[in-house]
Amino acid sequence: MTESVSLNCTWSRMPLLVSNAPQVNYLLLEAQPVAESSPPVPLNFCLVLDRSGSMKGSKLINMKDATRRVIEMLTPQDAVSLVVFDDTVQVVFPAMLAADKAALLAQVDTIEEMGGTAMSLGLQAGQTELQRYLGPDRVSHMLVLTDGQTWGDEETCLAIAKSLGDMGVSITALGLGAEWNETLLDDLANSTGGSSDYIADPANIGKFFQRTLQQAHGTIAQEARLLLRLVRDATPRSVHRAMPTIANLGYQPIGDNEVAVKLGDLAYGAVNSVLIDLMLPARASGSFRIAQAELHFLPVGQTEQRVIKQDILLEFTTDPKVAAYDPRIMNLVEKVTAFKLQTRALTEAEAGNVSGATQKLRAAATRLLDLGELELASKTQQQAENLEQGTELSAETQKEIRYATRRLTQKLEE
Repeated sequence: MTESVSLNCTWSRMPLLVSNAPQVNYLLLEAQPVAESSPPVPLNFCLVLDRSGSMKGSKLINMKDATRRVIEMLTPQDAVSLVVFDDTVQVVFPAMLAADKAALLAQVDTIEEMGGTAMSLGLQAGQTELQRYLGPDRVSHMLVLTDGQTWGDEETCLAIAKSLGDMGVSITALGLGAEWNETLLDDLANSTGGSSDYIADPANIGKFFQRTLQQAHGTIAQEARLLLRLVRDATPRSVHRAMPTIANLGYQPIGDNEVAVKLGDLAYGAVNSVLIDLMLPARASGSFRIAQAELHFLPVGQTEQRVIKQDILLEFTTDPKVAAYDPRIMNLVEKVTAFKLQTRALTEAEAGNVSGATQKLRAAATRLLDLGELELASKTQQQAENLEQGTELSAETQKEIRYATRRLTQKLEE
């Protein structure tokens, strides 16, 4: 049977120079749909949108325009629902097939800003609508947009997200402007295998909405996860997602030499990759099996998990002229390192460790400069100088640096 997904495993150094001591090597594992073999599975798509008073003006105008574009991109077989929330909730239209688009578009026109922010009301109403068309014959997805803090119901939001994840619904959580809680939105997305992101300019809402819908339409597998079985004395030091965006995944120990990492959905045109920092035991010259990788995933429209297995071999050599680095992997290593430095810098800044934060911001700026990320490097360096002069990082600055560094491996235009 021809697999619809490929699994590729590449070392940052191959072959590795023989040494009497353990050595570090990076392993990149890439899961990617190979070709579109059948029509896309219909969607069960719900938009849960903030219409609180702070959305007045260009935010609301652009949000409504982006919502109209999503509706226009749907197929007649897709189910769609629209929920808006402030400190109350309104189901603008319940879950239905997107056959009469004119009627749906007319309902979008009725949205007006009002009230405060209670996100849990929107999430709960969205969950109810998604349940109407829930099933293996559809890809169920929730798109959440907010520009403000939700007060007092964070735990309720997280509980609803966990329930959605258990139902097989993934969340794309988008924060607009500077005043929303990035920790909450990140957690909402992560608990469902989804994604979160930052929109600085309301004019870009449409790009984020369209990308979310395109990825949902291209989904061919869900619940994807990687299992890595390592030989004795091979130790994972860190695990990061490299694409589509950078994230510290950590890893779930299963045994002394086994780790598992969740990947979430797999979609056409997108690569889900994981970069693993490994400490490898000393070996003599030759080729050795270091690990076995397993990719587990549930094809959309099916009820049985598929598994792809691959042995991971590594050559060791005594000839220093033969040992080589893979430039593509090393570029990813540098981007992940920049991400780790800025993450630690922001953590230390929040804890009041100005010296540690400025040092790491400058180190991150140097890495970004070497990568050709001139604008982000300049902003990161400027924030290091501001911190040193006693100016705290603004919420907007923290979000801008944090999410821009996450996107080093994938630009919005892509």
